[in-house]
Amino acid sequence: MKSNAGCWTPPAVAPLIVMLLLSGCAMGSSDAQAICPPVVQYSTADQMRAAAEVEALPDGSVVVQMLSDCAVLRDQAGTCR
Repeated sequence: MKSNAGCWTPPAVAPLIVMLLLSGCAMGSSDAQAICPPVVQYSTADQMRAAAEVEALPDGSVVVQMLSDCAVLRDQAGTCR
C-alpha cells in the first residue's frame, strides 16, 4: 500500500506566504500626512533689502550658494503643503 504521509505536509512556501501576510498587517497607514516645516513669509521690503545685501557681497561668496540652497528647501517645503 502507498503511504500518504507526504500529502499532509504543507508546501515549503506556505510559511513564507503566512509571514508576508502577517507582516502586511503590521504596517502603518499609507494615508499618513508628511510633517511639513513652516515657511516664513517675508515682506517685499525685507526681500528688497536682502537682494541689495546679496548684491554687495564679493564675487564667489559662499553665502550666495547657501542662499540658493535655502531657496530650494523653501520651494520643497512649500510644495509639501
